Amino acid sequence: MVELRQSRDVPQLMLSVLFLAIMIIACLWVVQPFILGFAWAGTVVIATWPLLLRLQRLLFGRRSLAVLAMMLLLILLFIIPVALLVNSLVDSSGPVIHAVTTGVSSPPDLAWLHSIPFVGDKLYAGWHSLLDMGGSAIMAKLRPYIGATTTWFVGQAAHIGRFMLHCGLMLLFSALLYWRGEQVAQGIRHFAVRLAAKRGDAAVLLAGQAIRAVALGVVVTALVQAVLGGIGLAISGVPYATLFTVLMLMTCLVQIGPLLVLVPAIIWLYWSGDSTWGTVLLVWSCVVATLDNFIRPVLIRLGADLPLILILSGVIGGLVAFGMIGLFIGPVLLAVSWRLFSAWVNEVPEPPATNDNALSDVQDLDDPS
Repeated sequence: MVELRQSRDVPQLMLSVLFLAIMIIACLWVVQPFILGFAWAGTVVIATWPLLLRLQRLLFGRRSLAVLAMMLLLILLFIIPVALLVNSLVDSSGPVIHAVTTGVSSPPDLAWLHSIPFVGDKLYAGWHSLLDMGGSAIMAKLRPYIGATTTWFVGQAAHIGRFMLHCGLMLLFSALLYWRGEQVAQGIRHFAVRLAAKRGDAAVLLAGQAIRAVALGVVVTALVQAVLGGIGLAISGVPYATLFTVLMLMTCLVQIGPLLVLVPAIIWLYWSGDSTWGTVLLVWSCVVATLDNFIRPVLIRLGADLPLILILSGVIGGLVAFGMIGLFIGPVLLAVSWRLFSAWVNEVPEPPATNDNALSDVQDLDDPS
């Protein structure tokens, strides 16, 4: 009778596991549009939680005022730069899209080729030699490829729109997490303890340190360098300063630095004859390029030191996998996984429990007396 009951319990167990798996998959399916926004918000809140507590003490202990101040700061750091980037992209691509969609038969003059250092005159002469050989026919052959390229860039606007959506979700979830951060943290730690006892709680703390290390030591440093470099480009009169600032942010995130963008801008200013602003941008670039040597060690010391290849892989892989939001989430995911793996590898196993009675029996067998 017992064996029959156990045989009936096996299908019941399988159906129970299957039902739980279906429920988990269904829940993940429902919340899928919010996962990236919530992950981004969690990263931002964990990294800036000490700042929230400091603002709360300064604002008479009012959590609501501190949350409002943090939301204004997040809007200043994320929403306004993205809006400026979208506006710059629209202004820059408008003439090109208009020329392609209206089917202009006459090729452009491209007089701006003269401004390219060293090879500008040769490029301009070569372009006009092509026009003398039949520019209209060349444009007729190139127009399908130009149209396909324009279509691709228009398609990328959907990614920008999705990024804006994630920005809005990040702000919403950040406000909720700032407001009830202690309760959420307590719930996560309680769940981790239920999963793996003390090791689960330690894993949550290590994950928080890794998130803070990436957010402070990498992202904040890159933001400071990119913003200051962009200010220098805008003041010096370099065109498309917003686009170059975003490119500078990406190069700083992958640990290449801002000079990859600033040096060509300095060369362009000197080549165009504006040596005064070229010198100003040169001095400013030296300051911006050396900021990471002072900011990053201080900020990383607040979290945890991480390998450079880990950050580089997280930034590039996150960008490919999740788009622009992956610049922030990718390094965090790899950093958390690395910290947990490193803690597990370096953990000293507990010595096996010994049985005193068994040891005494062995000693008695060894001693014939």
